[in-house]
Amino acid sequence: MSADGERRAYLDHAATSVLRPAAREAFVEASLVQGNPSSVHATGRRARAVLDDALELIAELLEVPRSWLIMTSGGTEADNLAIRAVATGAVAADSSRTAVAVAATDHPAVVATARSLQALTPSIEARLLPVDDQGILQADRAADALADGAVSVMSTALVNNETGALQDLAALAAIARAHGTLVHTDAVQGVGHVRRPSWDDIDLMSLSGHKIGAPVGVGVLVAKPDVPFGTTSTGGGQQRGVRSGTLDLALAAAFAAALQETVRDREQESRRIRALARRLRDGIRQIDSSARLTLSEESPQSGHIVHVVFPGAHSDSLLFLLDERGVDSSAGSACSAGVTQASPVLAAMGLSEEDARGALRLSLGWTSTDQDVDVLLQALPESLRRARAVGALFG
Repeated sequence: MSADGERRAYLDHAATSVLRPAAREAFVEASLVQGNPSSVHATGRRARAVLDDALELIAELLEVPRSWLIMTSGGTEADNLAIRAVATGAVAADSSRTAVAVAATDHPAVVATARSLQALTPSIEARLLPVDDQGILQADRAADALADGAVSVMSTALVNNETGALQDLAALAAIARAHGTLVHTDAVQGVGHVRRPSWDDIDLMSLSGHKIGAPVGVGVLVAKPDVPFGTTSTGGGQQRGVRSGTLDLALAAAFAAALQETVRDREQESRRIRALARRLRDGIRQIDSSARLTLSEESPQSGHIVHVVFPGAHSDSLLFLLDERGVDSSAGSACSAGVTQASPVLAAMGLSEEDARGALRLSLGWTSTDQDVDVLLQALPESLRRARAVGALFG
């Protein structure tokens, strides 16, 4: 519901979800605690106790030792550490590890970091791993990229942030293990929607708070103890010396509260959200028989993202018109400085720029309801008609 009382459909949970009451309450309560958790006096120890409780809960929910947790400002920083810091640490430990490999469809925090790493450190090569038309990494091509033993870390998102494509990390890990390559996954979009990958298959995992109902500004990189890290920042040496600085105990407490609800309710919520997604897909097909769902029904996917291409529609116009009718949606990633541009994800999946011009991403979350679906389906026909008229004008 907007401030003026209009019923809006929030279908952009993949960009950011809605703050959970439990996370808000945990944040407010923890923010009232004074003191630096690194201080040894009584006030500092009280602050440390709040932080410790939050970190212990996060570790328990992720089924890892607490020492594996590196708290960050969000998924982007976690991804940067997993690619940049690990690559520089690995090559320092073994001079033959001169490459990183990342999925071509990965989040910009992964792909852009790999490319910038190569630009700043020419001795480290960035290799892009191709995907098929459903966004799934091609195992044989991944094996080829790792075959020379130079890749220190391979990264692929558990769930793609634009299409919802779900990767088979167990199969990819088997390839990586054969070449001594570490495996990182950006699981930001997967938490609460799919089963967490086994720690037998991955070495590093990135999570972000605001995708699961915690505040913006907190995330975590989970890293096994034998993962090598290079120095990317210096300071007091907190968090294994990987990320120095005073931890925000209020944000940690809020993240823990949101993660607890997300993990607890995953199976039930996944079934509920998948049912809403089916209603969206069925309704879209009835409204427009030419609409092309980017992923087939049979393709592995998270279930909370419905990505569709409307031939002849102008994407920017469609987003504006839907917004005007009470629908919050997007064309793809919200992490491009607010600029809508051709999607490298869709390009990597073989869609032409012309085909991708009418892309729409509808993403569901813990507050989504049948009414959200109804609002979208009511708004779509006229919005689509007008967006196609704009598309015809601009070619």
